[in-house]
Amino acid sequence: MTALQQPARAEGPSRPPVRVPFPVVDEVARHCLQEEEPETVHIEVHLPGRLDEARLRTAFAQALGRHPRILMREAPGRWYRRRYEWELTAEPDVEVVSFPAPGRNALRDARTRALTQAPPLTLSPPIRLEVVQRSGPVEGSEATDAVGETRGRGGARTAAPAPLGTVLFLTINHTALDGPACLRVLATAAEIYGGRDNSPAAAPVRTQEPPPPPEETPSNWSPPARVAPGTPESSQGNGMLVTELPLPHRPKGSPYTVNDQLMVTTALTIAHWNREHGDRPRPLRITMPVDDRPRDATMPIGNGTRLVEVPFTPAELAAHAPADMSALLHRTATRTRALKSLPRPQLGHGAALLTAPVAPVAWRAAVTRGLRRAAAPWTSTTLLSNIGRIPYALDFGAHAGRAHAVWFSAPARMPRGLTVTTASTAGRLHLALRWSRALLSHGDGAHLRDLFEHYLHSTEVTE
Repeated sequence: MTALQQPARAEGPSRPPVRVPFPVVDEVARHCLQEEEPETVHIEVHLPGRLDEARLRTAFAQALGRHPRILMREAPGRWYRRRYEWELTAEPDVEVVSFPAPGRNALRDARTRALTQAPPLTLSPPIRLEVVQRSGPVEGSEATDAVGETRGRGGARTAAPAPLGTVLFLTINHTALDGPACLRVLATAAEIYGGRDNSPAAAPVRTQEPPPPPEETPSNWSPPARVAPGTPESSQGNGMLVTELPLPHRPKGSPYTVNDQLMVTTALTIAHWNREHGDRPRPLRITMPVDDRPRDATMPIGNGTRLVEVPFTPAELAAHAPADMSALLHRTATRTRALKSLPRPQLGHGAALLTAPVAPVAWRAAVTRGLRRAAAPWTSTTLLSNIGRIPYALDFGAHAGRAHAVWFSAPARMPRGLTVTTASTAGRLHLALRWSRALLSHGDGAHLRDLFEHYLHSTEVTE
C-alpha cells in the first residue's frame, strides 16, 4: 500500500500541523450542511484519449503538493470553541484518484456520485477525482443529452463524435473549495502529466469605464420570485442535465458581454417557466459569483468568489419583441458592471457579523441556521455561475489529448432549487442545469434546457 492510500497515523507528524481559521464563506457553509442535499461542486472534463493510471496518480499527487492549501481537513475541537479550523496536512490522508470499473452505466454513476456523495471534510483533501474510461455507446437519456448529441442554432441536433476517450469527474466539498480553484490544481496536474504548457490564456482586454450611475431597481427588501415547482420527485437530493450549445454571437464592440447574454437568457427562461406554471409576475434576483483571483500558479486556493445579485423587473421580462432585446442587454450590462465595481464582502456584511468569534461556534451555528430559514423568502431566485472561457488548455499530452468539453455544476439546495452553470471550451458553450428534486424532475430540466436554448439564441441581436 502506498503512502497515499494509507490514512494518517494516529500519532501524527513530529510537529503539530498548521491550523487556519475557517473564512466567512466556509463557516457559513459548515453551519448549514444538509445530508439530503450535499454541497458539492462537480467538474466534468472530456478528453479524446486515454490516461495511464499510475502516471495520473503521480501527477495529481505532485499537483496537490504544488498547491498545499488544498491539503486540509477540519480540525477536531470542543463544543465551546470560537472557530472552526482547517488543519493543513503534509500529504493526503487518502488516495484521491480512482478508476471505476468501465461499463454501460459508469458515466451515469459517476455523475450521480458527484451529486450525492460529498468528500468528507475530516480527510485531506476534501476532493475526489474519478477517471471514467469510455469505449462504448453512451448510456442513459441524461448522458445522451450530455455527450451523445450537440445542439445547433434553432435547436437542430447533429451527431456527436463517437463517445470514446476519458472523462474526469472532480467532486469538491463546497464548504472548503470552489470550482475555479480546483480547476487550477487540475491544470497543474495536466502539465505535470503531459509535459506541455498549461499556463492560463491571457484574459480578454476590455476598456475600463467609470462605474455607471445607480439606476432604480427593485428593492432587496421585497421577496423575489421563486422558480415555480414543476413535477417534484419523491427522492431527495439534486438532479442534473448537461448539454453543449453554440456560443451566442454578439456584434463587435458591443458594450455587453457573453456573461450579460447568459444573465438575460437565465432571467427570460425563468420568467417564461413561471408564466407557464401560473405564477404572478414578480421581480427576479439572480445571484452571480464574481472571481477576481489570478488564474496562474499564485491563485489563492479556497472559496474565493464574492456574490452579487442582479435584479430584473417583471416588465423587463415580459414576452419580448426582438427590438426590446438590445435595450435589455444594455441595461443588464450596466447593472453587472456597477455590481462588479462595488467593494463588498464575499457574502455581505451580515455574514461577517454572524461569523465574528464572540460566542462558541455551536451557538453561532444554531443562530445562522435559524436566520437562514427565516430569510428563505428573500433568497435570490436562482444562481448563474458563468466560469467563462476555460483559461487552461487542460492538455494531458499525446495519448490523452486536450479537453474538448468542460462542465461545472453548483449546488441547488432549496429555496432556490435551481442553479445554472456555464463554461466555454473549443468555441462551444457547456451548460449544466442542476435542481433540487423537491422542486423539479428530469423532464422539467429538459424543458428548461430547451427554453434556455431558445432565449440564448434570441440574444443574438444586430445592433
